[in-house]
Amino acid sequence: MRVCRGISGHDAPPTALTIGNFDGVHRGHQAMLARLRQRAQELGLRACVLTFEPHPLELFAPQTAPTRLTSLREKLELLAGQGIECVHVDRFDRAYANRSPQDFIEQVLLAGLGMRWLLIGDDFRFGARRAGDFALLKEASAKYGFGLEAMPTVGHGGVRVSSSAVRAALAAGRLAAAEDLLGRPYSISGRVVHGDKLGRQIGYPTANVQLRHNRPPLSGIFAARTIDGDGAVRYGAASLGLRPTVDNSGRAKLEVHLFDFAGELYGRHLRVEFMHKIREEEKFPSLDALKARIGLDCDIAREFFAAQVRA
Repeated sequence: MRVCRGISGHDAPPTALTIGNFDGVHRGHQAMLARLRQRAQELGLRACVLTFEPHPLELFAPQTAPTRLTSLREKLELLAGQGIECVHVDRFDRAYANRSPQDFIEQVLLAGLGMRWLLIGDDFRFGARRAGDFALLKEASAKYGFGLEAMPTVGHGGVRVSSSAVRAALAAGRLAAAEDLLGRPYSISGRVVHGDKLGRQIGYPTANVQLRHNRPPLSGIFAARTIDGDGAVRYGAASLGLRPTVDNSGRAKLEVHLFDFAGELYGRHLRVEFMHKIREEEKFPSLDALKARIGLDCDIAREFFAAQVRA
């Protein structure tokens, strides 16, 4: 998959395009991307996505902007897995936000991206003051001759699939519900970096995964599965949060103790899949108390995975 930063406008090949933030690349997004691929193949066009960095709400309302489900790298990996041929990542700033809807259509979509067919969500708005909508695109499609389609809301299990619904499920610790909406276990990916080695000192060494999220959408202690760049799958117990017993920095950290593993993972890219929530974070009175609780957490995680094998 080709990733383009910005819009060059030079000899853009004809494209079938969809636009959005695609945070989480959940089942609703997947249905939209499948439709995009289908029409691109039928029309002989390149299947492309236009997305934005940062999220528009992070520009206009950073204090209340939604927690990201995926970092940009994670989102691009997921889009590649959906068979998208090209992703254009446009920098979203105030000048971009102030583009008129007409300018966005003419200069970005048509001249910049070579759009010949467009698929949007049924609630898509664009341009300055969010003045652009499906009706305006319909007029433009007649004027400029591009195809246009609106994708209806996707439901799953009686629930409207949305990034907000996934966030709500994760925040409540309902990992199975989040997995249903995503079509896969929720995961966070990052490079394994050096930590303070405390886990090793108390007998539970951890892989410390670098976080790229503005703030994680979940926290606590989990049964977790990891997948590294070579495809190796391992199992363990993960801690995601502020580590209140040993750290007062206020920065979230992701650490995974891998069962029956004694190798080194420093510098490697690791995907951590959250399979089952064991408990919330807790501040313990001593390292001995923390160590005892970690042992119990690992026992619970082992039993969770053993039960999955038996099922």
